[in-house]
Amino acid sequence: MRFTRPFEIGLLASSTVFFCLVVLLIPLKLTDFVGISWGLIFLTALAVAGTCFFVVNWSVNRFLYGKVKLIYKTILSQKLRRDTKKNISVNPRLLDEVHDRVEDWVETNNSEIEKLKEQEAFRREFLGNLAHELKTPIFSIQGYILTLLEGGLEDPSVNRVFLERAASGVDRITAILQDLDEITRLESGRVELNLRKINIVDLARECMENLEMRAREKNITLQFNHKYDKPIFVRCDKEKTLQVLNNLLVNSINYGKEGGKSDVRFFDMEDKILIEVADNGLGMAQEHLPRIFERFYRVEKSRARNAGGSGLGLAIVKHIIEAHKQTINVRSTVDVGTTFTFTLDKAK
Repeated sequence: MRFTRPFEIGLLASSTVFFCLVVLLIPLKLTDFVGISWGLIFLTALAVAGTCFFVVNWSVNRFLYGKVKLIYKTILSQKLRRDTKKNISVNPRLLDEVHDRVEDWVETNNSEIEKLKEQEAFRREFLGNLAHELKTPIFSIQGYILTLLEGGLEDPSVNRVFLERAASGVDRITAILQDLDEITRLESGRVELNLRKINIVDLARECMENLEMRAREKNITLQFNHKYDKPIFVRCDKEKTLQVLNNLLVNSINYGKEGGKSDVRFFDMEDKILIEVADNGLGMAQEHLPRIFERFYRVEKSRARNAGGSGLGLAIVKHIIEAHKQTINVRSTVDVGTTFTFTLDKAK
């Protein structure tokens, strides 16, 4: 028998002492009055009653203890279950961290998707522009050749003229392909620059002399903004820099006004020389300036094609300047003119 409280132990102990006293003392007194036989009978009855008392007490205590134990186990199991739920509950900070990571992932992937869309749009536009640039000379060549095959070849008044025009179309296609090949090599880093000390004044003068006849056809003057008596030395690739100056001056001639001018200017910027090619020509609206160095980008497509060129000149200029680890910029105002500026390292 198991007791859970001191009060129950004390009660049982008292009952046991009282029972012993009754068993030992009462029969002895009764034997004096009623005889030994009645004393034995009384003693036996008391023993039976005591046994019943202990049996009942033990049963009641066992029954009550069992119920209390069951209640205790139930309470304990519920407590453990609540504690377990507490232990496996998600930390709010952890939820916030997961939420932030998911948002970062979504933002990153959205950004990558947008970049892919921009690249795809650029690719479609580039291929469309390339096809358009090649289509014009190809159709011209095709028309001239068909005319010659249909009888024009025997006509001295047209055969040579048409052949010359077809050859001009071939030259234009060749120029486009050469420029595309050059841009590809520049972008891939396969072009090695031959950097050396160059007098940029002499290089610009050479370029203007080469374009003098072309400028004269449009009555445009190529000039320095003032007389440069002393040399200005820069460190650059001579042929590539000459190509930059040539493309910028050709651009100023193509989009210059009749009777206008194109100035070449130099500014000392401590460790660099700033070169400007400025004209007082047609100019461009501000929305076109961020895209002016893209391949085949045309401010006004029809007018630009009539002016000639492959549509890759400014893109090549940008790549050459960046290959020198320098920058190029443009500012322009409609009907006022356009100015291109780029830098080169000063030669020591």
